[in-house]
Amino acid sequence: MKSWFKQIESSEDGTRFAAAKVLGELTFDHQGLIPVVAQDAENGDILMFAWMNQDALHETIATGRMCYWSRSRKSLWRKGETSGHWQTLHELRTDCDGDVILAKISQEGAACHTLRHSCFYLRLDGDDFVISQK
Repeated sequence: MKSWFKQIESSEDGTRFAAAKVLGELTFDHQGLIPVVAQDAENGDILMFAWMNQDALHETIATGRMCYWSRSRKSLWRKGETSGHWQTLHELRTDCDGDVILAKISQEGAACHTLRHSCFYLRLDGDDFVISQK
């Protein structure tokens, strides 16, 4: 854990820190990426998991539209740019270690490329996995 995040652990609720400071303390991996969980701001459903680099993070903050890093294409991935299934940012959080981002979003259309509401549609049920949105 980065010492800065350790230092602020006991800070009181409502304590404020400059966004630039917190963003500068985030931990990106050796490829310059940080994991992002996209959560429906209205109902709390976890819709997808993706990665961001610094550019994607800054674009997301500047535009209010989710932008990720596509590891397969090795380029910025503006969610909805080709599908029309945009994600609008409502709230951005980081975990206590500064190495994961939680984005609370509004999803237009499906979050998953399979056209399902969520990418997490395979649920373990006994000895099987079953397709299930809930």
